[in-house]
Parts: sequence; C-alpha cells; structure tokens
Amino acid sequence: MRSFRNALATVAAAASLLVLLPAFSFAQSSIAGLVRDDSGAVLPGVTVEAASPALIERTRSVVSDGQGQFKIVDLRPGVYAVTFSLQGFSTFKRDGITLQANTVATVNGEMKVGTLEETVTVTGEAPLVDVQSSVQQQIINRALLDNLPSGRMMWNVGATLPGIVASGQDVGGASGIQQIRITAHGSDAFQTITQVDGMELNTMGANGSALPYFNDGMAQEMTFQTSAMGAETSTGGVRVNIIPKEGGNDVRGDTFFGTIPNRHFSSRNLDDDIIRRGLTTQPTILVTRDLNQSL
Repeated sequence: MRSFRNALATVAAAASLLVLLPAFSFAQSSIAGLVRDDSGAVLPGVTVEAASPALIERTRSVVSDGQGQFKIVDLRPGVYAVTFSLQGFSTFKRDGITLQANTVATVNGEMKVGTLEETVTVTGEAPLVDVQSSVQQQIINRALLDNLPSGRMMWNVGATLPGIVASGQDVGGASGIQQIRITAHGSDAFQTITQVDGMELNTMGANGSALPYFNDGMAQEMTFQTSAMGAETSTGGVRVNIIPKEGGNDVRGDTFFGTIPNRHFSSRNLDDDIIRRGLTTQPTILVTRDLNQSL
C-alpha cells in the first residue's frame, strides 16, 4: 500500500510539473526605456503600453518608476507599438518596433506638454541593437530559415553561423536521420542546450546530447546563444531556442512545403581516370521526402 501511495505521489508531482512548465517557458523578450519631458527631466507615473497582434491579450502596460524607467517583460517576438500617456502631456507613440526573441529593445519616450487627445507618432526608428544585456546570440528569422540550404535541419542552420563548429555537414538532406552536433568555444556536444520557447528538451541519452527531431515548419525563428547564459541554462555551450509560430488570436496557414529528391537529383563527378584507379561508384541519394504544412 505504501509503495502504491508513493507511486501516486510521484505521478501527481510529475503532472504538477507538466502543468507548470508552460508558465516557465517563454521567449524572454522585453521592452525597456526611459521617459522624459521636452526639457530632459525624467517623468515618473507615465503609463507605457505595448500593443501587438503577437500578444493574446493584445496589449500589456506598466507605469514608469520614480527615475522615469520602465520595463515590460515576457513579450512574444513580433511587431509592437509602444504608447506613452500621462495627464497634462500629449500622447507619445513609437510604432513599427520589431521585437526579436531573447532581446531587450530600448524604447525611450519623449513627451511634450499638451492634451491626451494630441498624439505624436514616431515610426521607422525600431531599435536593432540590444544595449541592456550582455547576451551574445544570433537570430535566424523565418525568411532565412526558408532560404538557407540547410535541409530544414536545425543543426545545419547553426553550422552556417560564425563561432559555431559543426561535427559534419548535411548536404541536401543526404545524412538522413543522422543529426550532426554543434559546439562553441571548445564546449562538448552534451553542453549544447536545445529549448522550445525556453523549455529545455534535451533527453537523457548520450550524456544529454541526444535530442528529439524538430518540425521545421513550427519555427517562427531560432536563436543561437554562445555566451552570457541565463540562470535557466545549466551549461556553457550553445543555447538554441526555437520560437514557435504562435501568439495572438489570429489563425494563419502557411504555404505547403514539399520536396521528394531521388537518385536522379544526384550529380556524377567520376571521370575515366578515377574509374581506372578503381573508384567506380559514389554516394548517392536514394530518396528523401519532406512534406510540411502548418496551421
């Protein structure tokens, strides 16, 4: 009976952990900055609102502190508009801010004396550099994922980035199900951490270096971080975070992707001299299929 109760307690604890995991998994992006008036003095008590279709609640807001500083945390990657409002001042709005995964975008507010009905909108000045954190990472958006000749494999994407070393190359999907490994600054393969929206998915196989296979069509973007790891990462290798296509209340369907190469797509580079030396065959692709649709 005691062993049965212990088993039930273990199952209950595991179920509780599974329920809590989504709450801890996020892209860890933020918008932060400083609010000043037209004389350069800081403004406390300003309502700062971030709006984006990427947010299920559409908007999220905070109030600037006594030093005029604010920070809106746990935001999804996407395009944002940030609005600053305070009684006695004209509303100030920064539009078209592209927020990427695992970054802190600096957005400062400049407010002038006026009425709330007056709105000053600034566009085309989206921050591109994260100056508030020491994170060194490279972000691959969906357009690059579609255009890189990676065989739609996550590790092949990492192999194209500076500072990351791959254990091999998969040309056109010729490696099949054999995944390569990526490392950085002398780390081991088991120190590479793979996450989906911040939730780690390394398995217990091969000392933690074995990973499940990922559906390329699920990714909105991928971040490859090689330094300044956060407390949620237990090793110092490469941290790969896959940001899935989700967020907001929009229903979207991507175009269908399909590829079915076979042996007729393999080139032949054997000449008569090589054949006379005894090399008469070469590796070739028999068939590889990749059919992908996301909704």
